[in-house]
Amino acid sequence: MAKSPACPAVWTQVSSHLTGMFLSNGQCNDDARAAIRAAFHDCGTWDNTQGEHGGCDGSLVLAQEYLLPQSQPLEDISNKLLAVAQQFKVSVADTLAFAGAHAIVTCPGGPTVQTFVGRKDNSTAGPVTLLPGAFDSGDSLFTLFENKGFDKVDLAALVGAHTSSKQFLVNTADAGQSQDSTPGTWDVKFYSDTTNPPPGTFVFQSDINLANHPVVGPEFKGFVNGQGKWNGKFADAMKRMLLLGVPGGSANLIDCTNALPKATPLNKVKRQLNPFSPRN
Repeated sequence: MAKSPACPAVWTQVSSHLTGMFLSNGQCNDDARAAIRAAFHDCGTWDNTQGEHGGCDGSLVLAQEYLLPQSQPLEDISNKLLAVAQQFKVSVADTLAFAGAHAIVTCPGGPTVQTFVGRKDNSTAGPVTLLPGAFDSGDSLFTLFENKGFDKVDLAALVGAHTSSKQFLVNTADAGQSQDSTPGTWDVKFYSDTTNPPPGTFVFQSDINLANHPVVGPEFKGFVNGQGKWNGKFADAMKRMLLLGVPGGSANLIDCTNALPKATPLNKVKRQLNPFSPRN
């Protein structure tokens, strides 16, 4: 069997640059959460009717899909990541996927998602109607993700990315409110905060609908207090998310997982925030 090609050295440089963008005071910042969402929105305009077209192709930026209501407010991060792609002379599609994976592991507690490069850029807009909405029913979300190749466990795990998110446009009066109480870290508080939200958090109706869904709901609730379980399921589903629409999947790409930063354990961050807390 032929040896897999090594990750191009430029991605180590890209990774170092992104760390400077995504990390503030030891936690993931607004650019990091926007990059995670941007990766979802670039890839998520794909379903199984499209075959090896669309999906993770950079069209979020190159076709300015970020100007459409479904992908706002992603214009700022889209332009920042376009500048990264241009600076390092790599594809926009790869930059979006790599940046999403980088931002996830930059968040303390975040898993390492196996990440590949070699995607082709495309400036034709994808069908943004294939993106989930903040008011979607549990049934519609289940069908939407099933048509992308994800099952009930995948969906419950992927929506957990809201652990690091903030909303700005669903309710402008509460712009900037987070979807769980610890948006700077990658933890499972989102799952308990969705059903019992503490003050200052904003819960999407779609997340409530998934938590109460007869098929997805038990998987959703199964991640409460299950950090390791969730990280494993999320990393597997996100790896596949970042390959949607890519011809041949990972077979024709180069593995650049080793260019990502090392994961930061959650308990390390908790001790930094409270040096008197016990070591687990």
